[in-house]
Amino acid sequence: MALKSRSKINATFSMSSMTDIVFLLLIFFMITSTLVNPNAIKLLLPQSRQQAAAKPLTTVSITRDLNYYVETRRVSFNQIESALRERVGNETDVYISLNVDENVPMKEVVKVMNIAKNNNYKMILATRAR
Repeated sequence: MALKSRSKINATFSMSSMTDIVFLLLIFFMITSTLVNPNAIKLLLPQSRQQAAAKPLTTVSITRDLNYYVETRRVSFNQIESALRERVGNETDVYISLNVDENVPMKEVVKVMNIAKNNNYKMILATRAR
């Protein structure tokens, strides 16, 4: 008398649900990566081997045409100090990133650094890695 089992267990694994999850994650990361735009100002930064570890609170940018920006807002040179005070508020130990095109004359960079020194801000000169 041969008895056969009527219920057979299928040991296969369906990958269709896993591929759905992977495609959803791929779409999510593609959409969120297009939303990230940290600095919309095009600058050719000078090269450096060293990178700073401090996290700046805000940025000041100087373009090749000597246009000044605090974050992405264009300001005149005379408005930089008030724009920084407005952005920093009452915080202490403030780091500000200075993004300068490599073709900008050094005297323009020093003028912005003097503003930071007069207000006890610490400047980080942004560079691109070699």
